[in-house]
Amino acid sequence: MADDGAPAPEQAAAIVQEILAGIPAGCSWLLPVTGPDGTVTDFRVAAAGDRVPDIYHRGASRLGSTLSALYPSMVGGPLWELYQRVLATGEPGELDEFVHDGTHSGVVARSVFTVSVRPVLGGLLVVWQRQDEQARRLAHTELLGSLGWSEYDLHTGRTDWSPGMYPVFGRDPADGPLTRMELAALMLPEDRGLAETAWQTLDSGATSDVTVRFRVGDGVKHLRILADTARDADGKPVKIYTVVQDVTARVDTRTELERLGDQLRTREITALAEHRLAGQLQNMIQPVPRDPFPLAGLDAMVSYLPAERAVLVGGDWYHAQTLPDGPVVLAIGDVAGHGLDAASGMAHLRFALVAWLSIGLRDPGVLLGHLNRLCLQLRITGTAVIALFDPATRVLRWARAGHPAPLLSRSGAATELDRPDGLLLGAIADTEYPVFAPGLQPDDVVLFYTDGLVERRAGDPAAQFRRVRDALATAGPDLTRVHATLNEPSTFDDTCTLAIRVRPSS
Repeated sequence: MADDGAPAPEQAAAIVQEILAGIPAGCSWLLPVTGPDGTVTDFRVAAAGDRVPDIYHRGASRLGSTLSALYPSMVGGPLWELYQRVLATGEPGELDEFVHDGTHSGVVARSVFTVSVRPVLGGLLVVWQRQDEQARRLAHTELLGSLGWSEYDLHTGRTDWSPGMYPVFGRDPADGPLTRMELAALMLPEDRGLAETAWQTLDSGATSDVTVRFRVGDGVKHLRILADTARDADGKPVKIYTVVQDVTARVDTRTELERLGDQLRTREITALAEHRLAGQLQNMIQPVPRDPFPLAGLDAMVSYLPAERAVLVGGDWYHAQTLPDGPVVLAIGDVAGHGLDAASGMAHLRFALVAWLSIGLRDPGVLLGHLNRLCLQLRITGTAVIALFDPATRVLRWARAGHPAPLLSRSGAATELDRPDGLLLGAIADTEYPVFAPGLQPDDVVLFYTDGLVERRAGDPAAQFRRVRDALATAGPDLTRVHATLNEPSTFDDTCTLAIRVRPSS
């Protein structure tokens, strides 16, 4: 027993051996061997793990042997000096790349280890891990699979690449990993919708698996990208792990039929990503209230129904606002086309209308003239109705640009308002938009709508219009019932409706 009450090293050997026997790692407990003058001349293996053998396939059989006998080439080398230093200072030490050169047949000639040494119970606890075999397996796997992995830290912006990533992207390892901006620049523009889909998939918590084309050197590579995220305790993404495989050869050898199938799936995925972005843009610009809302002298209710085929997002828009000087502006429109271009055009027109209203423009015909000139500048076309309601007189002054006339429901009957002339927006520069001014009565309902409500690819458009008109007449002045009656999406086009009811005088 030592003076401090701890067991002497020789007495502790059995305990340490029992502990090391259960550790699934390469480990030994060494006791110093001293000469007559007290200097350390060697180290004896007093305990050894048996689950991970040394390079000579020896485990617990090393017990009692000295290092000089077991590993003669180690004596005086860097690891030997590390043992001496840790024993003398009592401070732990480590060698990140200890190279052992084997001289026996049947043993790998050059092995690389990470070795950790700590002072324990008067001896040294040595733990090692083989590095070269793991690196060799990884390199061979990446080479045979034409793949590599990357890790992107969302907090620091740091990107780490495995060795296999560099040949995939034709990059010199000395230059380090490509940045996200550099990767985006190499991606073919027509595949960027796939990248957006991948980000949206990761954001939803799922694993993304897409094949994207990159321009590498003088050619184009098809790279399959499998990615997932690691999140913190709050569920926020912290890191993105990605495995990239070059599947160009596989793609090049596929049949034309398979290639056409891939192109179709790519278009569908890109269209879905574009649909989601366009829908988000629409929702940010013109959120749709779920319930009826008040305006001066009116109750109003808005409905927006996306097309049943989700890949189509139109440019339908509306605006309903009580202006500071008293009147109510009511507008609805439809930009030609679908997707991001249509949604962007819708945003331009709606924001421009709000801006012109804010500087005092009130004439519906003048406002449509300004929208027409804007459409010509943007090189888009569309239709619209703009109306101003005077709550004091109940007069509705309105004009149209190629858009369906609003429907008026009164006393159980519904009909179109008399329609003024008006060419669609963006057709010609010099055109006028006449203004009509019908008077409204208490409990009148006026329905502004886009053509998705009455136009169908199949069936008789006139019959569909009559169905909508009759349903509006049947619903009466109850806006919630109007909404429920007309809440039927079109197969091919979005539908926007703006219904107003004239409130009786209080």
